[in-house]
Amino acid sequence: MHATDSSALPVGRGLLYVTFAATAWGTAGAAAALLYRGSGLGPLALTFWRTFGGLVLLLAVRALLRRRSRTAAVPAVCEPLGRRLARIVLTGVALAVFQAAYFAAVETTGLAVGTVVTMGAGPVLIAIGARVTMGERLGAGGVLAVAGALAGLAVLVLGGDGGATVRPAGVGYALLSAAGCAAMTLITRRLGKGGGSDPYASTVSAFAVGALCLLLLAAVEGLWPQAHDLGRSLCLLAYIAAVPTALAYGLYFAGLAVVRAATASVISLIEPVSAAAIAVLFLGERVTMATAIGTGVLLTAVAALAVTEARGAVSAARSAAPVAG
Repeated sequence: MHATDSSALPVGRGLLYVTFAATAWGTAGAAAALLYRGSGLGPLALTFWRTFGGLVLLLAVRALLRRRSRTAAVPAVCEPLGRRLARIVLTGVALAVFQAAYFAAVETTGLAVGTVVTMGAGPVLIAIGARVTMGERLGAGGVLAVAGALAGLAVLVLGGDGGATVRPAGVGYALLSAAGCAAMTLITRRLGKGGGSDPYASTVSAFAVGALCLLLLAAVEGLWPQAHDLGRSLCLLAYIAAVPTALAYGLYFAGLAVVRAATASVISLIEPVSAAAIAVLFLGERVTMATAIGTGVLLTAVAALAVTEARGAVSAARSAAPVAG
């Protein structure tokens, strides 16, 4: 989970870590949906407790690991202070938008649709944003994948039956969440170029900024759960902070040390799939034929986008390799 031992992690275990993280993320929305039924908490308060609780646990785990390893942290390449502060603040704000808008989407349009739209639109916005802001080429395959994802999203939104399955406001929140996720990723790519930043430490810092951004808004919305069924609410909050936040993010960053980013993005599609399964099997949400088709097209296009990215990375590495002789 930190720099001193990530290189020794076997690839198979890294894949397992990323898979567990994606599955755990898919349960966060389900826990939020249960909290909405009796805690009185809104999306902002729920996001604050997730961010703050996850931050405390991440700091505690890191301190424990450092004490057990009894090794000093490896000094990182010096990153300019101004760029580091800008990256941390902007990433923290984007993280707060990403998480709060996602929980608002779950509250408004349901777990299945909210998660699928957020996780499906995120990679598309990242690909488009990288093309616009950093000149990264999509290629023919990437363009087709983005078009397919947009088509799937259109079927998902326009193919609803007007009932509780798909609500435009909830889809809007999910798209806002996807935009926050895309901004967070693009900021990390752009301001993190040149090295000098520890992804795990950056996540902890972003969590701290996000919690500060959310505190006042959450207090206005209502920071404390209702006394009725308080024990259940506290257990669900503890679960959200511990499993799909602190544990999942810790394992995810440990896995990224040995798993390619494109591979991790494909594995992350487990999140919307697991969320949709939980929504249908345990929360009583309905999935219409149009919703199922739109979901399938969207997730297939995102998987194709990740495969295209992986192929592009391999081609770039081959082109950069020195020619023998």
